[in-house]
Amino acid sequence: MTSNSDSGGVAEDGSCECECEYEEEFVSNSRGMKLFTCRWFPPKGETVKGQVFLCHGYAVECSVTMRGTGTRLAQAGYAVYGVDYEGHGKSEGLQGYIPSFDVLVADSDAFFTAVVASTANTDLPRFLLGESMGGAVALLLHRARPTYWTGAILVAPMCKIAEDIRPHPVVVSFLKVMTNIIPTWKIVPTADIIDAAYRMQEKRDEIRNNMYCYKGNPRLETAYELLRVSLNLENNVLAKVSLPFLIVHGGDDKVTDPAVSDLLFKSAASQDKKLNLYPGMWHALTSGETPENIHIVFQDIIAWLDERSSSTKSSAGEAVDSSTASSAGEAVDMSSEMEQKAKHDEQHDSSTKSSAGEAVDMSSEMEQKAKHDKQHDSCTKSSTEEAVDMSLEMEQKADHDEQHIDKL
Repeated sequence: MTSNSDSGGVAEDGSCECECEYEEEFVSNSRGMKLFTCRWFPPKGETVKGQVFLCHGYAVECSVTMRGTGTRLAQAGYAVYGVDYEGHGKSEGLQGYIPSFDVLVADSDAFFTAVVASTANTDLPRFLLGESMGGAVALLLHRARPTYWTGAILVAPMCKIAEDIRPHPVVVSFLKVMTNIIPTWKIVPTADIIDAAYRMQEKRDEIRNNMYCYKGNPRLETAYELLRVSLNLENNVLAKVSLPFLIVHGGDDKVTDPAVSDLLFKSAASQDKKLNLYPGMWHALTSGETPENIHIVFQDIIAWLDERSSSTKSSAGEAVDSSTASSAGEAVDMSSEMEQKAKHDEQHDSSTKSSAGEAVDMSSEMEQKAKHDKQHDSCTKSSTEEAVDMSLEMEQKADHDEQHIDKL
């Protein structure tokens, strides 16, 4: 793993660019491929409010294209994590090739959940942030684990094919057949996405000069997978979205239709949902707009994150307070019970003492009675002996008198 400090001075829009920590490393997916990952942390000494997991768009990557997003959120107090999909950025795989969107989502899920599991505080709020195609990845990650994520930020999400460019079902069937023959061919015609997505020429030049961004025509299977996923989202996913989410979308976006975001907002089952539409802004709201516009968008994103991070901590605090109150109540009950027991024992001791006293008195009385009886027995014995002696004396006297009479 390599790490360094990602810092700057004062941005053109006047926002603070304080130093934050940046790290990057390669991890292996379930197929043994090396995937590039990167992360930004708040400046040392600052408390981490929550975790944000980046889902980048088609043909771009995290460490350069989404560097502004990572640093801004880290400076706002969030730990930010990104992974380049297979065939994107610095990860292994044929550049610009998506053999399976499901596998791409599974790779992201495996990395993100591993990060959460390895975090010391696994109760931190965790958010997804998906841009364009990454919005589709974020929605599918949510549906794979409906209650796992605290919320999601969807930046101009790709979640439906606009009606005016929806291909005929026959064309879709033909594409499917051809993907089995020439899946990696770059034969799908498309307009220059870079010019359509990024308002600022400086950003367009950065993308074109970035060797890790794919700039060729979409490969056949990639185009089919994007179409398939968009149709699946529209028909099977949008109405089931239940997590809190914020959608930010440029009013003049020519890459993903703002009406699609409105459809998601209206269709989703979530009770906590918000759609911010920015008139005049283009597709790449977080990196391709003017500095002033980017600042406005991030102010809204960070405010939304802060509100839900604080409410999550508040709920946890209420649970702790409730538990503490319950424990205190149990302690009071126990104390009361102990007091009652002490009173009972005191009464019992008093009763025992009284009984003991009565027993002692009775014993004393019995002893006195025994002495009296003994004295009485002694007296009775003495009287009997005297009676016997008197009887003998009288018999002797009678014999003497009888002898005296005989002599006369």
